[in-house]
Amino acid sequence: MQLDELDTHSKALKINLDPRWYGTLAEIGAGQEVVRWFFRVGAAAGTVAKSISAYDMIVSDAIYGSGDRYVSRSRLQAMLDREFQLNVDRLSDKRGDNTAFFAFADTVVARSFKGGNECHGWMGIKFQSRPRDEASQILIHVRMLDTEASLQQEALGVVGVNLLYGAFFLHHEPELLVESLLDKLTTGRIEIDVIEFKGIEFRSVDNRLISLKLVQLGLSGAAMFGADGQVLQPSEVLYKKAVLVERGSFRPPTHVNFDMLACALEKFKADPAVEGREILPLFELTMRNLLAGGDQIDRRDFLARADLLAACGMTVLISDYFEYYRLAAYISWRTKERIGIVMGAPSLVELFEEKYYTLLPGGILESFGRLFKNNLKLYVYPLKDSASGDLTTIENLSVAPELKKLYGYLADRGSFVALDNFNPEYLSIFSRDVLKKIASGDPVWKEMVPAGISEMIAKRHFFGYED
Repeated sequence: MQLDELDTHSKALKINLDPRWYGTLAEIGAGQEVVRWFFRVGAAAGTVAKSISAYDMIVSDAIYGSGDRYVSRSRLQAMLDREFQLNVDRLSDKRGDNTAFFAFADTVVARSFKGGNECHGWMGIKFQSRPRDEASQILIHVRMLDTEASLQQEALGVVGVNLLYGAFFLHHEPELLVESLLDKLTTGRIEIDVIEFKGIEFRSVDNRLISLKLVQLGLSGAAMFGADGQVLQPSEVLYKKAVLVERGSFRPPTHVNFDMLACALEKFKADPAVEGREILPLFELTMRNLLAGGDQIDRRDFLARADLLAACGMTVLISDYFEYYRLAAYISWRTKERIGIVMGAPSLVELFEEKYYTLLPGGILESFGRLFKNNLKLYVYPLKDSASGDLTTIENLSVAPELKKLYGYLADRGSFVALDNFNPEYLSIFSRDVLKKIASGDPVWKEMVPAGISEMIAKRHFFGYED
């Protein structure tokens, strides 16, 4: 069968009939939804060494060790490590030469009886791709979007079977594995906002590219990774933090990008609603900023930008939210603290272009209602006219005549914060000019970016740099 012809039943049966893999399925939180498929299709004795559900917290702690959160990456990892090692310890002598062992686990919270809770979970598999091999591992974080608990459980079962099938039969093609995770499901039922590959089978996989693939496929609206390249769960990182996000192409990051963030951070910290709160600064890249032409993404270019931002210690968010109100909604769903968005004056002008809101019933008014509903503020960096030297700021920015009163209203209510604490030496720097100078061999570009960035660009020949 071709991959797109396999339904969940067929995948589970194919696994059961393959004598290579044998292991444990441990599930906490929504029932034994994954292992049920293997029992249902028959021949499960060839696959399932043990099935376990440790629902009680005391029992779970006794088996996997204590922890503050039961639906977490750390709990999932403890489950995988213990169950995998038990299989190796107990079964290696008898069948280790012919069997590749695995442990599948999930820890989830589905819709409660009363409803209103966040429905999400961690799911993963630790497995040998061949007998006596080192272990490889895949972790994912899922959000269940169905409104009924029974439907959420059904979706979990399907995505779990997809993950097991992908690990066993598609581990040599990680991107195809990612695409297969929602087979027989839709993005309206399951969202996957974290995926992490590690181990010997995935030693050449860059998880940042896999995160990008999630967003590109629509499996998630956004993905996040830290300065160390580790994939992060956005909900955990954003929770209870005041968030200041700067959108840009960062191709390459320049003095202006960092000055914008530093100036905004100074103003942001002075906001009474932010004082005493933990602040998370973010650099955000939209999919539109990554497209090299058509629907194609230049991966080398993306990794260059990611590496440069990581070298500066930045947390990076990749999103498919071109509209700012969608970005604001994504963040505000995950934190109740103050949100600020950093932008240049040209971006503020573009924000008032009504052509971007034709699909909204309420047009630009609806978009601004969504954007500013939680008292979000825009921190606006000035634009310097190269000919006259004049500055465009929130005080003199020009919008369409019919929108001037709307602009004035937003300005009067404090929705815009002028970044008047800028460094004037940086106002003439633009990323596009830096790229041109890199391509032409003009060394002046090195003065337009932080020293660490210029050294990395030169050393690794990013953006076409030649010695």
